[in-house]
Amino acid sequence: MAVPKRKMSRSNTRTRRSQWKASRPALVNCPRCRDPKLQHIACPTCGTYNNRQVINPAS
Repeated sequence: MAVPKRKMSRSNTRTRRSQWKASRPALVNCPRCRDPKLQHIACPTCGTYNNRQVINPAS
């Protein structure tokens, strides 16, 4: 197993970790009710996915 030869300084560690960023979720408009929703997920407002009713909408 690989083991580091020298201790990595705090600044080097933090510089490397500064590149870890969370990306925003991509929202698309539902073709039926035009509310924003996640891609490839059933719409929580109207309950449709791929032009089919798949869940009962939360009222």
